[in-house]
Amino acid sequence: MNLIVAVDKNWAIGYQGSTLVNIPADQKMFREETTGKVVVMGRKTLESLPGGQPLAKRLNLVLSRDPEYRVKGAVICKSLEEALKECGKYPTEEVFVAGGQEIYQMFLPYCDVAHVTYIDYEYRADTYFPNLDKDPEWVLAAESEEQTYFDLCYEFRMYCRKSALKRIAAELKQGKGKA
Repeated sequence: MNLIVAVDKNWAIGYQGSTLVNIPADQKMFREETTGKVVVMGRKTLESLPGGQPLAKRLNLVLSRDPEYRVKGAVICKSLEEALKECGKYPTEEVFVAGGQEIYQMFLPYCDVAHVTYIDYEYRADTYFPNLDKDPEWVLAAESEEQTYFDLCYEFRMYCRKSALKRIAAELKQGKGKA
């Protein structure tokens, strides 16, 4: 499975239920990576989307502890186990975990690739993503050149779990998938 996230220099991801910043190129990359795929998110993340509606042209898998929670156009799972079972119906390279903080923490042990938009700025924040630069299980496998959006500098990074790096590289070389 994949993780997809935008972080600031402290690996912050949000403040008071909102993302820290909207960068058009990051939003475009998110659409390109996830369209036609499975996107896993928590209820709060879904509700933070425009109109609180599922993302178009994707299978939206939403975790909620509320047994009555329903959203048209989304598959609702009540537990990590139920969500993992649902994710198991699809190729792992087509599943993208998209937040928020608690969902990222729950799914991190099951993911092999993280697509990170790293923003070189420190925002006021109350939610965070684990710092993969300090996690010995992960390695920075690729990064773009520095990009700018007004006065913000950012780059696209791809981290891979060390234990899966050889398999991922072989799949990419054979053209079987996109990390």
